[in-house]
Amino acid sequence: MTSTTWRVWLRRNLFRNLRDGIITLLTAFIAGWILWKVLRFVLITGRWEIVERNLALFMYGRYPREDLWRITLALCVAAFVTTMLFSMWSRADRAGVKRSPRTMLGEIGRRWWPLIVLGIVLLSFVTTVGPWIAACAAIACLFAGALLGRALSSAPVRIRGSAVAVTMLGIVVLLWFLADGLGWDDWGGLMLSLYLAAAGMVLSFPLGVLLAIGRQSSMPIIRSLSIAAIEITRGVPLVVLIILSSEGLGFFFPQDVLPGKVVRVIVVLTIFTAAYVAEIVRGGLQSVPNGQSEAAAALGLSPTRITAFIVLPQALGNVIPALVGQFISLFKDTTLVSIIGLLDVISVSESIRKQSDFKGQGLVAETLVFAGLLFWVGSSTLSRESRRMERRLGVGER
Repeated sequence: MTSTTWRVWLRRNLFRNLRDGIITLLTAFIAGWILWKVLRFVLITGRWEIVERNLALFMYGRYPREDLWRITLALCVAAFVTTMLFSMWSRADRAGVKRSPRTMLGEIGRRWWPLIVLGIVLLSFVTTVGPWIAACAAIACLFAGALLGRALSSAPVRIRGSAVAVTMLGIVVLLWFLADGLGWDDWGGLMLSLYLAAAGMVLSFPLGVLLAIGRQSSMPIIRSLSIAAIEITRGVPLVVLIILSSEGLGFFFPQDVLPGKVVRVIVVLTIFTAAYVAEIVRGGLQSVPNGQSEAAAALGLSPTRITAFIVLPQALGNVIPALVGQFISLFKDTTLVSIIGLLDVISVSESIRKQSDFKGQGLVAETLVFAGLLFWVGSSTLSRESRRMERRLGVGER
């Protein structure tokens, strides 16, 4: 835009009259003051040495330092798998659209800039060469996964489906590899929060869909059981369920029979989130016109096929924003596990302030800002991918 165009735009939108001009200047002053305070805290007055010294605790808690190569390997595999799957199912890659490396880098930057910013922030705190090597290896795996996914994008659906199945199996093996010789209860930091959130999302979604379908069922027993499961779960606070899973079960079962705390928390998060997912999906099912089901039945489709291929895909597409919002809430609710003694990000931020070098120095803002950054990046990434999926599926468009 030329300078003349800018002046016209400012006059039409921000300085149309005296009142708009005063509001614009006042808003600009407040925004500038807030920005100055934030930048001054981040770059000048903030004492970030507490984060620098305890970065390992923030990332993976009490995980043995001699086994950190396992996490590096897991990070590389996750980077490879993520870009492979996204590239394999990308419309541009399946259509054979030629994209230059510059275009691909620009797309990656626009799509994943919160994660890139977080990576830069984390690397600015490290003082050893190990994390830099891990970051370079992860970046190499990103590009390798993108190249393989692009090669598989033109393959038949059966081959791509097999690649996804092998990937899921590899993730299970990877989790076993990370926990080999170390109980999950010793995990901590961001790694624990991501693991709890991912497990809760993956397990609660199919369970929630089944509960939603069961609540819509014409069979009284299935409908009643589904309603009871949903309403009872939604009526109890999540924190109460977490405490009961940790302390209450010990009154009924021997401790050597009970699974670890992390497994019990995953079960609680799965059941709790599934109840809310069921209500979200039920709203999506009710949004699909009955005429489509009637037309499919007239063509001879069975009720199961009508639900699986006609009703459910449309229902899920209509409720993508609500589903992602629930999953973001689940990700942030993982901080409640600190109540039962698990070392999540918030627990780390509280415990490190009690260290002898930092005790009584009032470094609450620094630790909580860093913890908030970690959760904001995760939530923002989920939200951005949700909007991208909505645009791709045409949700809300006519």
